[in-house]
Amino acid sequence: MTVLYIDADACPVKAEAERVATRNKVPMKLVCNGGLRPPANPLVELVIVAEGADEADKWIADNAGVGDVVVTSDMPLAARCVENGARVLRHNGERLTQANIGAQLAMRDLMADIRAADPFTQGSGKGFTKADRSRFLDALEREIRGAQKDT
Repeated sequence: MTVLYIDADACPVKAEAERVATRNKVPMKLVCNGGLRPPANPLVELVIVAEGADEADKWIADNAGVGDVVVTSDMPLAARCVENGARVLRHNGERLTQANIGAQLAMRDLMADIRAADPFTQGSGKGFTKADRSRFLDALEREIRGAQKDT
């Protein structure tokens, strides 16, 4: 059975993901270190992991696999989930696959090096738009339907 895993700390599309999961009758797990209100939706489970760096990521990577969908912007987590056979989406609807995850990890490392070399370097700072939400909703619907066929 397909499960939708949300890397819930700082996820801007939790409500949208819940709508899609409910429409498709797919269980959804919000995984975080705490600080979220337990959902009223019976399909949505709040999973609170131990405090500490990357604990939520470890839990998701250990549980997500073929037939599941993961929503995250964390590239190392995305790489582990792709390796496990899960379908992975970023918050803007971009799909992460074996074909593009290496480039995403390299870009992440490059940007970390640039920021380390010049602490005054600022990120792009692009805001999360309605168009991003719309792309995410469309992409999540496609990924859930595809994941259901995988199982």
